[in-house]
Amino acid sequence: MPGKTLAELLQELERKEATVTAGGGEKAVKKQRSSGKLTARERIALLLDQGSFEEMDLFLEHRSTRFGMGEKHVPADGVVAGFGTIDGRAVCVYSQDFTVMGGSLGEMHAKKICKVMDMAVRIGAPVIGINDSGGARIQEGIDSLSGYGQIFYRNTRASGVIPQIAIIAGPCAGGAVYSPALMDFVFMIEKTSKMFVTGPQVVKAATGEEVSAEDLGGARTHATKSGVAAFTAVSEEECFALVRHFLSYIPSNNSEDPPFLENDDPPDRENPDLFHVVSPNPNKPYDMKKVVLEIIDKGSFLEVLPDYARNVVVGFARIGGHSVGIIANQPYHLAGCLDIDAADKASRFIRFCDAFNIPLLTLVDVPGFLPGSHQEFGGIIRHGAKVLFAYSEATVPKITVIVRKAYGGAYLAMCCRDLGADLVMAWPTAEIAVMGAEGAVDIIFRRELEKALDVDAEREKLLAEYREQFYNPYEAAKRGYVDQVIHPKHTRRKVVRGLELLWSKREIGRGKKHGNIPV
Repeated sequence: MPGKTLAELLQELERKEATVTAGGGEKAVKKQRSSGKLTARERIALLLDQGSFEEMDLFLEHRSTRFGMGEKHVPADGVVAGFGTIDGRAVCVYSQDFTVMGGSLGEMHAKKICKVMDMAVRIGAPVIGINDSGGARIQEGIDSLSGYGQIFYRNTRASGVIPQIAIIAGPCAGGAVYSPALMDFVFMIEKTSKMFVTGPQVVKAATGEEVSAEDLGGARTHATKSGVAAFTAVSEEECFALVRHFLSYIPSNNSEDPPFLENDDPPDRENPDLFHVVSPNPNKPYDMKKVVLEIIDKGSFLEVLPDYARNVVVGFARIGGHSVGIIANQPYHLAGCLDIDAADKASRFIRFCDAFNIPLLTLVDVPGFLPGSHQEFGGIIRHGAKVLFAYSEATVPKITVIVRKAYGGAYLAMCCRDLGADLVMAWPTAEIAVMGAEGAVDIIFRRELEKALDVDAEREKLLAEYREQFYNPYEAAKRGYVDQVIHPKHTRRKVVRGLELLWSKREIGRGKKHGNIPV
């Protein structure tokens, strides 16, 4: 029998490609779209630069024979994987195809994901996973679980080497949630994304609690209550645009510097509006985000977890065209105190920035750690220690600006000189002290107050003296804990110059395997 002609071979290739790229077929695709979701390939096309996607393992097939799987065709084994570019920079991507067996993960499905993750590490490019899956492919049993394990292992090994981004574009349940959780940032889509270890039916069977899938694992839940979702969007289109924007702040891998972006915001621009933002009255709250927006390059702030642990603000920005990570106390919420959730939010962000060479700017207005039995029983000691560990471990340039309150252990935790800050500046409004004046006077002058004829008058006098002596930045400046006491309107210029100086900073490691962060 003669061999096929070239034309026949090419026709066969086109036919096979068409069969696979059709996904689960017209009916399944129609159902996907009727639920408001794009297909796996449509998502990749929307995310990447036009025409840049190169698909790998298009013809990969499962090897399962049990439960009728031997006769079942599973196009691309339910996941589209490959590489392309975003703004001209290489990325690796995989997108689970819910139209094919509900995007369920089996042995070969996992191998495709692992292959693209391995390639991302080899070439030093971010990996982006678009999750839309019913979970493990039960017909493949332990092979499916093994696939998850192989992905988790690669997530962990790639951590701190390349950026890892998870987009939840549909259901993500059971063991499937742990790959996104091991990645650096999770993006979720309102009304579309669902993420939980055990779904509503299992919860009801186990505890009797009735809860909807949206309330249990929707985007708002994870953006406000669990802290799993760093970013949310109202649509898939907005989500993919947000991912593209996010990538503009970070390097492709841990050996590169973050991208530099030219801008027309003068580096020496003064900030006179700060006079109207921060009150010298320590009991009057203000919005720390307004301070952030004054200092950074105009329009460059990208806040992370804006609706979770709102007593601390974290996010990416540019100052003088360079990417920086911002960590700031927020007096508008819980007076800017550090609590369990804020400590976790800040420490994880600090460690990401340090891993990917992004300098840290810390803005301080913190009266202390949040008091109460709930915090103590929940482990505020352990969680607060994470912030101390993260700042102390970080070797990137670290600049701290003390805006107002900086009391006790929370002052230390917010990147003080003793935790390795390279440059510490303070406004004249700064109050750097062991504790608040009221508590300090009650302790230090307890006997004097007991003997006083007019306790209230004596206490007010002692409070005024204590505030005069300690509620200022100059005692700390005398001892070298503050490098500069600056006019607030010069903050941007001072930070820009500090970053210019510190870009050449280098720290040599101490040869240990790794530290033991108090998780």
